[in-house]
Amino acid sequence: MRRETQNVLLILLGGALVKIALNGDYLRYVKPAQQPWIIAGGAVMLVLGATAIIRDITAARAAAKAAQESETADHPDAHGHHHHPARSAWLLVVPVLAVFLVAPPALGADSVTRTEARLPASAATTSAAAFPPLPAGAVVPMAMNQVVTRAGWDANGTMNGRTVEISGFVVHTGGQTLLARLVISCCAADAAPVTVHLKGGDADRFPSDTWLRVAGQVVPGTATEANSYTPDLVPVTVERITAPKDPYEY
Repeated sequence: MRRETQNVLLILLGGALVKIALNGDYLRYVKPAQQPWIIAGGAVMLVLGATAIIRDITAARAAAKAAQESETADHPDAHGHHHHPARSAWLLVVPVLAVFLVAPPALGADSVTRTEARLPASAATTSAAAFPPLPAGAVVPMAMNQVVTRAGWDANGTMNGRTVEISGFVVHTGGQTLLARLVISCCAADAAPVTVHLKGGDADRFPSDTWLRVAGQVVPGTATEANSYTPDLVPVTVERITAPKDPYEY
């Protein structure tokens, strides 16, 4: 690959990193805490690429000028002819531009059906004292991994008889309708699903990957190792929502 192509690709990659960091698309790949590092890495690539291009242009002009002066001195009537380097390599920029600037969608239902749901890793070291009573209120908004953790690990039954509200995307698998979220520790590569089984209600009518906000009650004792810690949840209300900018939980 020619130097000029390498430099342009470096600028494209750096620009893509800065772009996704600023418009929020980076949340499809990594945790929010990584944003400053993505911006810094992209900025460094931009500076390195721009510096290399400026240096190469300056060196090329100096070399061309020296060659022209030398040729003119040897052959006063001659005219310098410069052969431009082949530009076919620049065509490589087109697919790279598409790859780096067109963000793919976040992981969804397909990832859940291919990966066994599980209790969040933090639950294994959680004591009963870590599950205080839920806040007062008719409906308690909660993260999906908090609901699954309490359902599978809370011996005090703090969710019994309480209506909780969670959001996630629909997954149809094995004749069941699940509501799922993907939990990441660092980046999308280590994403692991947490799920609840929607028992009843009208969630069945929504296709996979549809985002829903569901309020309902968890059926005690239904989250076990045998069912990958997927509790039953009886919906009270089901509302279709727009996919959040940050689709993962942490």
